[in-house]
Amino acid sequence: MKIFTDENIPPHLAIGFNILQAPESKKTGIPIEVIHWPEYSTYSEKDEEWMPKVAALKSCMITQDYQIAKRKHEIEIFRKCGLGIFFIKGKNKKLQLTIWEMVEVLAKVWPELTNIAVNEKKPFGYEILYNGKIRKVTL
Repeated sequence: MKIFTDENIPPHLAIGFNILQAPESKKTGIPIEVIHWPEYSTYSEKDEEWMPKVAALKSCMITQDYQIAKRKHEIEIFRKCGLGIFFIKGKNKKLQLTIWEMVEVLAKVWPELTNIAVNEKKPFGYEILYNGKIRKVTL
């Protein structure tokens, strides 16, 4: 299972979580890699292009781009291709999280996030909230 971060998330976040996840994957026997999508594919790829590619890999995406959940054509693609997506939410609509805030929030939800990524039937969407909670969203 691959869990990708999109281009709006610093690439070193994926590297760090991949390092932390590696021994857990060995312990559980469930291989999970964390990869920055642009390093796997390309930068400046439109949502409509990467969504089916990530879904075809039976993978999930972590993003700060909550606008995906508001664009009808992207919601349609999300559903059709069967994507799993996690939206990191900032403190409010105008402020995105710093890298350290992302690390803190993701660390709090990581066991639950990986369990969802591996076990839940796609398509699915979840919000990762600033307070370290995770909740399902309907797309």
